[in-house]
Amino acid sequence: MSGDYRVKRAYDAAAEADGKRVLVDRLWPRGVSRDEAELDLWAKDATPSNDLRKWLHAHRDEYADFEARYSAELDGDAQQATLKEIRDLHAAHTVTLITAAKDVDHSHVPVLLKRLRDGS
Repeated sequence: MSGDYRVKRAYDAAAEADGKRVLVDRLWPRGVSRDEAELDLWAKDATPSNDLRKWLHAHRDEYADFEARYSAELDGDAQQATLKEIRDLHAAHTVTLITAAKDVDHSHVPVLLKRLRDGS
């Protein structure tokens, strides 16, 4: 049986309790080596597009609009395939989503977690 999804910043040390570690940022975290990251998957296709990522940085006060736009992007074929890949890992393991976001609660991660948990 699988554990829950967890979230951890890329700058925190990897731990055995993380289970499978999945990077959910489009850009590699600055200052983190690939060895330090100890990733099982880099899920670029499950992240916001570059345009949407830049839009969020310029429109922090419009998070609800970002959620709707990102959710729509997650309906794409490549995005759905990546979500399935993460869910497949989760079927047998705890999965820790790794991000470099400073403000995780107002990033793409909560939207992604909701989609993963809802199975959509």
